[in-house]
Amino acid sequence: MSGSAQSHFSRYLSYAACALLSACGQSSGPENPQQASSAQPTDVIVHCGSLIDGLSDKPRLNQSIHIRGARIVHIYDPGPPPPLTNQTVIHDLTEFTCLPGLINTHVHFDGNPEDSVDYSVYARRTPDETLQLILDNAKTTLLTGFTTVRHVGAWFPDSVYRARELIEDGQALGPRIHTAGPYLTIPGGGGDLTFPEIPLEDIPAESQKGIASTSEEFAARAEAAIAAGADFLKVIASGAVFSVGTAPGAPEMTRTDIEAVVAVAKRHGKKVTAHVHSDQSGQDAILAGVDSLEHASLLKDNTIDLAATRGVAFSMDVYNGTYTDTVGREQGYPEIFLQRNTYTTEAQRVVFEKAYEKGVTLLYGTDAAVLPHDMGGWQFATMVERGMRPMDAIRSATSVAAEHMDLSTHVGALTPGKVADLIAVRGNPLADTKILRDVAVVMQAGVIIKADATD
Repeated sequence: MSGSAQSHFSRYLSYAACALLSACGQSSGPENPQQASSAQPTDVIVHCGSLIDGLSDKPRLNQSIHIRGARIVHIYDPGPPPPLTNQTVIHDLTEFTCLPGLINTHVHFDGNPEDSVDYSVYARRTPDETLQLILDNAKTTLLTGFTTVRHVGAWFPDSVYRARELIEDGQALGPRIHTAGPYLTIPGGGGDLTFPEIPLEDIPAESQKGIASTSEEFAARAEAAIAAGADFLKVIASGAVFSVGTAPGAPEMTRTDIEAVVAVAKRHGKKVTAHVHSDQSGQDAILAGVDSLEHASLLKDNTIDLAATRGVAFSMDVYNGTYTDTVGREQGYPEIFLQRNTYTTEAQRVVFEKAYEKGVTLLYGTDAAVLPHDMGGWQFATMVERGMRPMDAIRSATSVAAEHMDLSTHVGALTPGKVADLIAVRGNPLADTKILRDVAVVMQAGVIIKADATD
C-alpha cells in the first residue's frame, strides 16, 4: 500500500466507530448504532448461514465471525464460537449470505444521471451544494453495500478531497474514498467542463485544474494533483460518450503525454488509470505504463492481448448503457449522447467477454453518476450474462478490486486480520446475482449501520 493510502486508511479506522455511531439515525435491526456508546462491547459475533469470503471458490455454511474492534479476529468453521463475555454482541444472520463489503472502482460522487440533460447544472451549483451532493451520494453508496470506492476523476476535486476528509474524521457517513483528483485532459477534451450551454466566464476554475496541452504541462498537473491529495491519477486518453466536441473513438492525449503522467505517478508510488474507448488510445495507454483502463469499449483483439500480457486491469461499466438507453432517453438526454451510448454499449460488452476469456484482470466499476448511485449492485447480473462466473463477478468487487487498489491487507475479504466490512443478503447470490441489488445488512469497521428485515 502506498504511504498516502495507508495514512488515509489508518485515519479512517481511528474515526470509523464515531462516524457510524453518529450518522446512522435511520438504521434498524439487531443493533441501532445510535443506541451504542463508547463503552460498547469490544467483541462482536456474527452468525452467517452462508459465507462468501471473497477469496475461496465456494461458500461455507454455518460460519461465525468473531470481531474485536474494527477487525476480524477469527472465523469459526462451522458453528458458534465458545462463550466470550456477557458483554459480547451477537448478530444472528443465519438466514443470510454474508459477503465482504463491496468495492466500486469507478464512481463520480459529484454528479447524478439527470445532470446529463443539461450540463450547465455543474457550473450553477455552489461549492457547498457540490459538497453536499458528494456526501449524499457517498452515503447512498455505502447503504447499498459498497464500503470502499475509487473516485475516478472529478470536475470538483477539492470538494471530493473535503468529502473524503469529513468521512475519515467521522463527520459524515460514506465509503472509504480513493480519489484521482482532477481529470487530466486536453483543452476541450473528454474531461473538460466546457459546453455550449455554459459561458466560458462561468466555468468554475476548480474544474480546470487538470487541463494541459503539452507533456510538460501534464507532468506539472500530475504533480499538483498528488500534492493536493490524489491517491492515484486518471488521464482522459480518448474522447467520451457524455461530452461535447469529442468522440469516443478519437484519441486525445498522445503516448508521450501519458508517459509523462505515469513517470510522475511512479515517482510517488501512485497508479494511473486511463479513460479509453479508442483502440489506439488503449494501445498508447498500455504501452505508456498505465495500471488500468476505464471502459475499454472499442479495443481490438491485439490490444486486449497486450493488456493481458502486461497485467493491465479493465474497469468496465457494462450495465449502464442499458440505463442510458431507457431512462436517459425518457429524460431527454442530448441525442448525441444517446447515439454514442448505442455505439459503445454492445461493443464494450463484446470486449468484456474477450477480456475475461483472455485472463485480463476485471474490476467492478459502474461509472456511478452515469448510473444512479443507488444501483451499484445492478451490474453483477450483466457481467454474468456476458459469460463471467458469478463468483468471479463477486471477487471483481471484493478481493480483486482490493488487490488492485493496494488495500488487500485491510479489505476485500472476510478473513482474520481484515477490517470487518461485511454485507448480508437474503438467498444465494451465486444462483442469482440480482440478489446483490438489495443488500439487507451493511457493517463497516465492525459496526452495523444498516439492517433491514432481519427479524
